Amino acid sequence: MAQISAEQVRDDVNAWLDSAWDPTITVAEWWKRLAASGYASPMLPESMGGKGYTRDLSIAVSNAMGARGVVGAAMGLGLMLAAPTIAVHGSPEQQATYIPRILDGTDGWCQLFSEPGAGSDLAGLGCKAELDGDEYVITGQKVWTSGGQHADWGMLLARTNPDAPKHQGITYFAFHMHQPGVEVRPLREMTGRAMFNEVFIDEARVPVANIIGGLNNGWAVANTTLMVERASLGSGSSGGLGVALPGSLAGHLERTVGEFVVERTGSSAGSIGGGTVKLLTGLARHTGCINDPTVRQGLAELHTLTEVNKFNMLRARSGQRSTQVEGNLAKLLTTHTLRRAREIGNQIIGAQGMLWGPDSLSGGIVQELTVFSPGPSIYGGTDQVQRNIVSERGLGLPKEPGDFRTTPYRDLPKNG
Repeated sequence: MAQISAEQVRDDVNAWLDSAWDPTITVAEWWKRLAASGYASPMLPESMGGKGYTRDLSIAVSNAMGARGVVGAAMGLGLMLAAPTIAVHGSPEQQATYIPRILDGTDGWCQLFSEPGAGSDLAGLGCKAELDGDEYVITGQKVWTSGGQHADWGMLLARTNPDAPKHQGITYFAFHMHQPGVEVRPLREMTGRAMFNEVFIDEARVPVANIIGGLNNGWAVANTTLMVERASLGSGSSGGLGVALPGSLAGHLERTVGEFVVERTGSSAGSIGGGTVKLLTGLARHTGCINDPTVRQGLAELHTLTEVNKFNMLRARSGQRSTQVEGNLAKLLTTHTLRRAREIGNQIIGAQGMLWGPDSLSGGIVQELTVFSPGPSIYGGTDQVQRNIVSERGLGLPKEPGDFRTTPYRDLPKNG
């Protein structure tokens, strides 16, 4: 592809929006237009429905759409995780089958990785996949499944060879959620929301043709998914203004796309950036504590942390002097920054932090951030897991002792 600047990309996006954006059409029609343009996931190769852009040019697309106040792409785990993973590991037939329906929002996806006894030690998962003709029979339980209640498909990790060491006997499947033997139960959080779910699988079926990346090669495929996830969580990027959900279950596809245009605030419970610093600075002025030296120091620290994370992600996007753990570092810094924002925010609003709802000081933003803040240090791999990865892969320190690399999974001690 010929050299193209971010400014040219913004001009191209604006020219396309002049003719394509229409708030009166349905969400489904808008996402079909967006997918056909290549702007739904511009980093994908053109052969897979993208533009072949670098990450910086992709961000220019997102920023241009945000500046125009239009609904973004069909965000969710399909676009964020499944499409990039299938683009790397899927067969041409799988890429042609799954990716277009992700880009145009037809299908929503979830991630069926973690289990009650296999979270931080994901490779210790016990969900079984047993071959029966040209299908696998799946039995097991998954937990912390984001968006499972709206998903048409799942990225499923299941154990296909219990006689192999635990990392070597796992297979990655594209798993259809609308079938007998699949039950999704929402898990309500401290925030009152239910972003996560438990999924119970009782002899559900998945065709052999739905294996992504090869039999018993699921750990390598999953690492691609996890790498993309950690980089995405660390960057805090949202990729669009709309809050419409993809897939057949959410009920958004046939609604008018204009219903989902929302004001960009720069702040959310799970994303800390310049908008959060501005919000807290405004609250400090409002409450009269802006001249408190500890508050000013806290705000300066929070600004510094958000800028450092931004520079870390820019380094990762440049591809120069890569340590291979930029995504892990970004996620660690994001969770630390979130905790500091929680502490500084509550220092500013004081006893108001015990109140809840839009009529409370900060409009409830600091309060929801406070009860949400433990979550990001757990999901996407705990902070402890991230530090292990940084130490082993980034710094070259010895791995933890143990014989799990050679011992068959069935002979390993299981979590009690």
